[in-house]
Amino acid sequence: MLLLAFAKPAFEYAKVDWRSAQDYAIVFLDRAGNEIGQRGIRHTESVRLEDIPAYLVQATLATEDRRFFEHFGIDVPGTARAIVENARHAGIVQGGSSLTQQLAKNLFLSNERTIERKIREAFLALWLEVNLSKREILKTYLDRAYMGGGAFGVEAASNFYFGKSVRDISLAEAAMLAGLFKAPSRYAPHINLPAARGRANQVLTNLVEAGYLTEGQVWGARRNPATPVARRNDESPNYFLDWAFDEVKRLVPRGERTLTVKTTIDVNLQRRADQAIEDALRKSGDAYDVDQGALVSLDIDGSIRAMVGGRDYGSSQFNRAVTGQRQTGSSFKPYVYLTAFMNGYSPKTAIVDAPITIGNWSPKNYSGGYSGAMNLTEALVRSINTVPVRLTAAIGRAKIIETVRKAGIESELPNTPSLPLGVADLTVIEMAQGYAHFASGGKSVKAHGIVEIRNPKGDILYRTDRDGPPQTQVFPPKAVADLVGVMVEIVERGTATRAQLDGIRAAGKTGTTNAYRDAWFVGYTGNFTTAVWFGNDDSTPMNRMTGGTLPAMTWQEFMSHAHRGVERRALFGVADEPLTRLSRATLAGGVDVSAPASVAPLRSLALSKQSAEVLKRIERQLRSAPPLTVPSADRPDARLSALPQQN
Repeated sequence: MLLLAFAKPAFEYAKVDWRSAQDYAIVFLDRAGNEIGQRGIRHTESVRLEDIPAYLVQATLATEDRRFFEHFGIDVPGTARAIVENARHAGIVQGGSSLTQQLAKNLFLSNERTIERKIREAFLALWLEVNLSKREILKTYLDRAYMGGGAFGVEAASNFYFGKSVRDISLAEAAMLAGLFKAPSRYAPHINLPAARGRANQVLTNLVEAGYLTEGQVWGARRNPATPVARRNDESPNYFLDWAFDEVKRLVPRGERTLTVKTTIDVNLQRRADQAIEDALRKSGDAYDVDQGALVSLDIDGSIRAMVGGRDYGSSQFNRAVTGQRQTGSSFKPYVYLTAFMNGYSPKTAIVDAPITIGNWSPKNYSGGYSGAMNLTEALVRSINTVPVRLTAAIGRAKIIETVRKAGIESELPNTPSLPLGVADLTVIEMAQGYAHFASGGKSVKAHGIVEIRNPKGDILYRTDRDGPPQTQVFPPKAVADLVGVMVEIVERGTATRAQLDGIRAAGKTGTTNAYRDAWFVGYTGNFTTAVWFGNDDSTPMNRMTGGTLPAMTWQEFMSHAHRGVERRALFGVADEPLTRLSRATLAGGVDVSAPASVAPLRSLALSKQSAEVLKRIERQLRSAPPLTVPSADRPDARLSALPQQN
């Protein structure tokens, strides 16, 4: 009964039209009209099982599931053997999943390592065995498995790696393809050719051990291993393409299957986003004990410019940007303050930062102390916890939830006292979309990745500017301007100073959850809104990472690049006073900002033009004042009368 309870969601997965995905033939283009990838299977390129070389089918079975035609979806002896071998070696040396179980996971489930997922996988494997023949299961597996390089299925992989149809591959090439099913990122030949050849050699050994071929028959393939065609490392935006594929299936009329889709993706920014996440994890991942990151960047109208769903698509196709829901921490607070500004409060309204208890819950500040009365600007800039809790108690959680819904966020929101501190589990794309409402001046923003969809005749089946939702004013501009003004100060002097952009005013908010399980920075300029998240898939705590550290720095690195060569738009509701770095001329004493040691922190200090002008005016007054008269030992009553009589 317990197993059935765990498996119940699996039966819901099986109700969807999972076969239809095989019927689609979609070519995706970037915003400039260049092809960036494909999804689905082209009808003209579909290869019958009979036309796939027998040694590729045999290599797949010998490596993935030698008892495929004997078991009922779950290979009980094989699973038991894998358990014994793994116990003997104190690690994972053999996989226990049958080919049918792998197909069930590919079709319906994610890669999460939980007992619930394994139970659902087993029940779905049984369901597949009942509803499909063995040959249909094998053909579907060969068509749908991800094989690296953005290629799904053996035909696409053969074209990608060897520049030929799977019908024409050699034994050595078949062995290399068969070695990709379980670990495409580790053994992809265009990334690690020695590892791919070593894996192919093991597949050849499997063929001999399974009795499909003799050692003499595989000798030539061992001596002459496969060589892939010259190709750069794959740069297809695969996380985005998976999401866009689902969007296309939702938008196109029934019956249309062969399509060309122009997207909003900017390949230059996508490449930079991938690099920013990977560089951050490579350089600081060990120090912070963090393994994963995600990023979504939107234009002001909601067009997705870049999407990073994880650091390695080959090892995990789970999209942390659109599917992974994580607690947002303090990055949720702007919704609370916006609600307050829409209900009679202003940035100057004073609220007391003091202990508060609601029921048996007593929220505390990150610092552990309290500061007494302060205005709302200071409370949000310093990310005080007690103030938004007091605001929520005064305004009501229902109004805050209404604000969040108007910002386009659809995930479940817990109606609890801790709501204002970010206990809701939201996605990265939702946070980017929500903050884009601030950057747009309170107008509705819907994150979207499709510009238009055409059929083979060139007919436009869908176009965002024609068929997408209209943009409407959902928040009062004055309230949004008040919020933006405060959020600018968060970047210029608050918890997010590491996110400052040279010459560009930016606004945003950091977020850190309990035990450092999640770290966020979501920010925006007059051009783009970008959300960055770091954490671990299993929600294990990081090493004291806050949103103002790696997330803010990654955001700054990406956004600095994103603004190159674009016409910069002013940030809504804020005077256009771009930040300028301190120089010797700015400081009256001529401090050398390039000096080491104690003056080195001045590198990160930044002033607005107005503030810099005030310092220059003070400098001119000091230089024009008469010399000071210093009292001497024989004149103790001397006065510093030469001082200017002004503050």
